Amino acid sequence: MKNLFTQLVPFLEFIITRWNLSRYGHAILIAVVCFAMDGSALTAQAFTSADADTIFEAHTKAFYRSANGGAYYQKHTEGSRPADFWTEAEQLEMVLDHYERSTNAQALVMFTNLFRGFLAEHGRSWATNVYNDDIMWMVIACTRAHLLTDNPEFRDVARMNFDLCYARAASTNLGGGLWWKEGVRSKNACVNGPGAIAAYLLGRATGDQKYFTMATNIFLWERATLFDSRTGRVFDNIQESGRMGHFALTYNQGTFVGAANFLGYTNEARLAATFTMNEMCRGGYLPAAGEEGDGGGFNGIGVRWIARYMKDRGEQATFEPWLQKNAEAAWQARRASDNLSWCRWPEPTPEGRRYSWGASSAVVIMQVVPPTETDKAKTLK
Repeated sequence: MKNLFTQLVPFLEFIITRWNLSRYGHAILIAVVCFAMDGSALTAQAFTSADADTIFEAHTKAFYRSANGGAYYQKHTEGSRPADFWTEAEQLEMVLDHYERSTNAQALVMFTNLFRGFLAEHGRSWATNVYNDDIMWMVIACTRAHLLTDNPEFRDVARMNFDLCYARAASTNLGGGLWWKEGVRSKNACVNGPGAIAAYLLGRATGDQKYFTMATNIFLWERATLFDSRTGRVFDNIQESGRMGHFALTYNQGTFVGAANFLGYTNEARLAATFTMNEMCRGGYLPAAGEEGDGGGFNGIGVRWIARYMKDRGEQATFEPWLQKNAEAAWQARRASDNLSWCRWPEPTPEGRRYSWGASSAVVIMQVVPPTETDKAKTLK
């Protein structure tokens, strides 16, 4: 049916020109045709588990590089420079997402190589990085890896860096919570959500109750200070002066959901996930972002934790259709030349330079969201 619609496009353009339709007439005509075809012409095709493998492999081929006994993700397709500290850390999480879905042991080899490359570039201690959120992202990645592999090195590096970060970031100012950055007096969702998740995972990894207590305290501060309990919006930050940054971002929504889910605050998790779905999306699609900046991977982080909450709490009826719609759109937006998909779905991915971080959200969503079709059914078509 999609091919039929494509064949109709030249005919529609002829009618539009011949009738001299306005842009509104243009839109109405297209809508009428789609309705007549039962809307199926514009429906994204299903994706399978094999498709999720394909998009991960495409990202690997385009960006994964081995060097000096380790590996790294290069920043973009036209150069060899490694990705930045925190985007590299989050792409290590993407590898774990792939492993958890596929159980392909090669993904754990990739993670170990990337871990070695990360330590070669940044050292075992990350104290020189002034961004506390950066450290928390990598702590999460390493602790998740330990829980999957039981490798004590992943746990020990994570614990050391969480402890040094918490010592400088935690304070009683504004009632608690973590400072975002050394020398900047604001407490942001981007460090407190990940900080709560990191502490919870370390509690599981170490068996030390103090980390569960830290996780709870950080989360409760974020809930009291940066969470709107009427709507589910997670505010971005609060300045030391008390001034609030009221805007919401999908990754902050996601980490709040993740921490709330782990700690048993399911009402808050549901409200924040619902706000993301109903208030932050246009036409059901997650907000587009630029590829070069931090925002390129925000949706992947948000979806990771919302999908985890959905599965843990049996909320598929509420959230799965929306998540699958976005996963299908990410898959259909890929470009034919290399199967890379950017972070602005459902818009088609253009040719030219693509960024590993900007291309990671599409990979993540297809790993953490259940496929809409089985590989066997697709083969039989």
